[in-house]
Amino acid sequence: MDLTIKRESFGQDDQSWLGSAHGTSAAQSITLDVSTFTAEEHYPEGWLKSGLPLANSGETYVLWTTEADLAGFLFTTVRVPVDTATPVGAAILEHGRVKTAKLPVSVDTAGQATAAGRIIFA
Repeated sequence: MDLTIKRESFGQDDQSWLGSAHGTSAAQSITLDVSTFTAEEHYPEGWLKSGLPLANSGETYVLWTTEADLAGFLFTTVRVPVDTATPVGAAILEHGRVKTAKLPVSVDTAGQATAAGRIIFA
């Protein structure tokens, strides 16, 4: 994993999916397995959008699927490395309020239920 400090500008991050500021100051650092995302759907411009649903796969976090418990949402935009097998550092929003209509990928009611008590869906 590349942990060197970098500074990049990519415009404004769209966090309109956040329903409140609650939980934003407690976002946790994670290691993200980018290989679970698809370029065409999740990062056509080379960036994973904030608000993508995540699941915990043990040592890393992956794109949430209906077979997994929802761990939270990608808190900020993340640049995808050329080698998608390389894990990247990211931040996860584990609790707070989320506007479901603004998420870049929808989470069904069963997935929402796995985050009950931590995330309020509006």
